[in-house]
Amino acid sequence: MASAVTADERGSRKIHTAACLIIGDEVLGGKAAICPECQTDDRLKQTNSNFMATWCFSLGINLKRIDVIEDDESEIIEAVRRMSDRYDFVVTSGGIGPTHDDITYQSIAKAFGLPLVLHQEAFALMKKLSTTARGQPPFNFDEESPALRAKLRMVELPTDTGRDLAEQALFPCKELWVPVSVVNGNVHILPGVPRLFEKLLEGLKPFLLPRLDNPEGNSTVRVTISTPLSESAVAEYLTELAARVGPKGVKVGSYPRWGNKRNTVTLVGKDKQFLESITPEVVHYVKGRLVTAEGENDDVPGE
Repeated sequence: MASAVTADERGSRKIHTAACLIIGDEVLGGKAAICPECQTDDRLKQTNSNFMATWCFSLGINLKRIDVIEDDESEIIEAVRRMSDRYDFVVTSGGIGPTHDDITYQSIAKAFGLPLVLHQEAFALMKKLSTTARGQPPFNFDEESPALRAKLRMVELPTDTGRDLAEQALFPCKELWVPVSVVNGNVHILPGVPRLFEKLLEGLKPFLLPRLDNPEGNSTVRVTISTPLSESAVAEYLTELAARVGPKGVKVGSYPRWGNKRNTVTLVGKDKQFLESITPEVVHYVKGRLVTAEGENDDVPGE
């Protein structure tokens, strides 16, 4: 049963947890999206989910779940209802383009019993900031056409007419006409193109910082240790360690690096002083070394 929390309450409470819903048949089919700016292949599932995870970690938000689903109305409805109810901050990626299979807006509108309403500010920005492909005539936004109807699909947003419109559509990037539609107070609808997804998610930071426990910086700490030992060799010790430090809010991770001589052990928690106090012990038992910079866990010649 869904909770009785209102959209206004969801949109103002502290943010501790997050979830990401990646939508698109092309993602599940293994098809790459072409970034229109750099013309390189970007794997949506890897790029957007990984960026979301890194972004949440940097802000001290606990990313609890990432789901990947097809362009299916019932799947989208079930997923966004569940995520909105369970997590403080929800992001969706994909399915908001002009084509027939871009059904994210209409599906999320149906999930929360909302109409799709043309957002006049977003439409005005679309007309102002849209560019025409080289060799093509300027697009006529004032003439009714199938192409115009397709474009309008991208600015017809799920809208609660009883709530402040400014809280339901955010414009995090001045150079983009693309809005971030906010539904039910905590569901943020983003495009699937990695370049746009990343810019808009980064642009949301100023809106979210006042709702974080530690708006000055990351309250979560990750300690990374490089070890020459195999996972099986450290399994018993790490199992005992995890049971011992779990009550202190510390998660212990063990990750193989296939094809390399060194593997990785991680300690993640919010008590920096406690993590620092147990790090020498872990380094000793896994015969490892502390990783302080990207790439330090790569194989060292001669090891």
